[in-house]
Amino acid sequence: MEGKITHRTVSVNGIEMHIAEKGNGPVVLFLHGFPELWYSWRHQISALSSLGYRAVAPDLRGYGDTDAPADVASYTCLHVVGDLVGLVDALGVEQVYLVAQDWGCLMAWYLCLFRPEKVKAFVCLGVPFRPRNPKMKPVESMRAFFGDDYYMCRFQEPGEIEAEMAQVGASAVLKKILTTRKPGPPFLPKGKAFRADPDASVTLPSWLSEEDLNYYATKFKLKGFTGGLNYYRNLDINWELMAAWDGAEVKVPVKFIVGDLDMVYTTPGTKEYVHNGGFKKDVPYLQEVVVIEDAGHFIGQERAEEISTHIYDFIQKF
Repeated sequence: MEGKITHRTVSVNGIEMHIAEKGNGPVVLFLHGFPELWYSWRHQISALSSLGYRAVAPDLRGYGDTDAPADVASYTCLHVVGDLVGLVDALGVEQVYLVAQDWGCLMAWYLCLFRPEKVKAFVCLGVPFRPRNPKMKPVESMRAFFGDDYYMCRFQEPGEIEAEMAQVGASAVLKKILTTRKPGPPFLPKGKAFRADPDASVTLPSWLSEEDLNYYATKFKLKGFTGGLNYYRNLDINWELMAAWDGAEVKVPVKFIVGDLDMVYTTPGTKEYVHNGGFKKDVPYLQEVVVIEDAGHFIGQERAEEISTHIYDFIQKF
């Protein structure tokens, strides 16, 4: 009989972190994005554990059943990578295979940059490495390129977007973000950010059941979205902290997988960076780039089986 996913809390870097795990063998560490949870990896946890791996998926700092420090400044890349290094140590292993999505990718890139010896190989879903621009802070450059309604800009002011989210409720916010398939940079006009489009069908896609949505909504109702939003609020601080790594290359074997409708991939400049040599220059051990047709941003859930196969095919080489 196949065992269940087990849950426990581990103490890492001064916080209590909830992890879901299953299986025995080399560790595959799964990092979720915004607004997600360990639960986003439910399909991969079962698939990889059945293939001889120990699948581990935490709720990252600020999410789900993991502690959410109140201070915005507690969500820098150094704090989160500190959590991850503490987690790897708590798991009793030297190295892990890394799989990440959305903000999980950004934190995974930092982990690979800071502590490459901890990572055997990295399967990155959707968000490529982003080299630091020494001349311009991220939020300033986003405002210049995309304007104030660009979602990352709208997330900057503490409390502001939370108030708009509270008006429609966690379930509506999650449904809107998780099911969007509109390519290009997302915009959230003030006061209208999470209002349902009257013409839009409200049916959930086949890969997201009411039960799934309810699991997310229950956790976000309890915790709120602030922890997750605080990652965005540290974009400029991370930029300052990263000055010492300017121009540094990521020396870890990487497979990059993205949906052709993904909002990051279809944001101006990303495809060129991924396919025209920039990505490979910054990540010299980039081994594969896979573009999946007719797939959106939350590809690990939308194309669960396909993604599990891609992960296994790559990590078994190392």
